[in-house]
Amino acid sequence: MRVSARADYAIRAAAELAAAEGSLTTEALAEAQAMPRKFLEGILTILRREGVVVSQRGLGGGYRLARPAAEISLAEIVRAVDGPLVFVRGERPSELSYDGAADDLLKVWVALRASVRSVLESVTVADLARGALPASITGLIEDESAWENP
Repeated sequence: MRVSARADYAIRAAAELAAAEGSLTTEALAEAQAMPRKFLEGILTILRREGVVVSQRGLGGGYRLARPAAEISLAEIVRAVDGPLVFVRGERPSELSYDGAADDLLKVWVALRASVRSVLESVTVADLARGALPASITGLIEDESAWENP
């Protein structure tokens, strides 16, 4: 599974907005997270359209979260910018079918989707901004093998 740059930047921008007191400009967000401003502008447009952020023009304008950060999961942000969390060959696992020796592969893809969903839906933007991840997440990363790339 790969996390797109768009999803990574969208989550990082949301965390900055959660930590801010008031609105932040695109420039301030891009600088705070070392992101390309033009790319970030497109991401913020998507997040605004999907109801994750709101924008305000004029003096003191910029972007802010549309709802409290504790109500916005990372899954919501990923879905907003990239669509469904897990695709196989461009399709949702529930739309696939396999035959013969690969019959159980569908169950693996569904389990993968459930695992990804479990992680991304349990972490909120507020969790990131506070630096306090849920115990279910910290438990997963305590195993040293989680940090290795086999």
